[in-house]
Amino acid sequence: MQRRFVLLLTVVGALALAVVVTACGSSKKSSSTSTGSAGASTTSSSSGSGGGKIALLLPENRTARYESQDRPLFEARVKELCPNCSVLYSNAEQDAAKQQAQAEAAITNGAKVLVVDAVDGRAAASIVTRAKQSKIPVIAYDRLISNSDLDYYVSFDNRRVGELQATSLVNRLRADGSRGNLVMINGAPTDANAAQFRAGAHSVLDSSGFRIAREYDTPDWSPDRAQAEMDQAITALGKTGFVGVYAANDGTGGAAIASMRSQGIDPATRPTTGQDAELAGIQRIVAGTQYMTVYKAIRPEAQDSATFAVALAQGKTPDATLVNTRTNNGQKDVPSVILTPVAVTSRNINDTVVRDGYWTAAQICTSAYAAQCRRLGIQ
Repeated sequence: MQRRFVLLLTVVGALALAVVVTACGSSKKSSSTSTGSAGASTTSSSSGSGGGKIALLLPENRTARYESQDRPLFEARVKELCPNCSVLYSNAEQDAAKQQAQAEAAITNGAKVLVVDAVDGRAAASIVTRAKQSKIPVIAYDRLISNSDLDYYVSFDNRRVGELQATSLVNRLRADGSRGNLVMINGAPTDANAAQFRAGAHSVLDSSGFRIAREYDTPDWSPDRAQAEMDQAITALGKTGFVGVYAANDGTGGAAIASMRSQGIDPATRPTTGQDAELAGIQRIVAGTQYMTVYKAIRPEAQDSATFAVALAQGKTPDATLVNTRTNNGQKDVPSVILTPVAVTSRNINDTVVRDGYWTAAQICTSAYAAQCRRLGIQ
């Protein structure tokens, strides 16, 4: 009886040991598989082959740069850095509510990072809040998003843009010996950049000796609205009641020039500013109907933003050496890349937009502008 009991204990013990060994082996195997998977993911990301969805949300398409420059340059850089990444592109067509919906859709579709050029820099704070709820980083592109937990901001020195526009206009008018009134056509009141352009311009114009006789903020940066504003200014001041026009970008500048032409005023006699170095704006400068524009090298802006976005989508920390300053948005000092704008007149088209390949001489110098291009040496 005792022998049978001992034998039973021996069998039970052997079975228990077998179960333990089997469980340990299974646990080790599972642990090994998990580690291997994590290791593969880390290796994939570090080699640049890790994929991910990146949402690019642009504000509007009335300004030519967004579709002709920003979007293709951004997408090309993403593809270069991360062939397995995809860009979820949306354009809000100047509708803040639409942009909010596009951000929601991008989050639902699995975006790992949002790159947002805000229609409304204040309203877009809700986009950042929503993204953060899903632990999705946000990069403010070109326009700062206020009072929000942004991860990065990439743009230009926007106050400097306004200073360049105003300084160029004042210097030209003084060289011409002009005195008198100015018309000021600003950008959209919902655009944080427009406020900075305006502030920079006022810092020069207010002490220039020229009087700002009429000033407008242009909803949605609409050229149609800008032309109506210029019509109103001419009606109020008369055809000879102003000597120059501060226009915040090439779209509003072109609209002001169209207004002057429609009322029999030679725009070459009323220097007009612009911004963005749009092809039509450069051609007007060649023709002498627009005095200047501001060239913002969009390539580095788009490429730096894409570099940040790819790193974040792959779960990495972006290269800190790209950051050259911090910008306070009312909630935090946001790591930023702030680039330098350049004033462009007929004298330096070759040395700016043509040299950088922003526009080619062939694109600028179509048959309507060929003679003026030859005169200016654009090639």
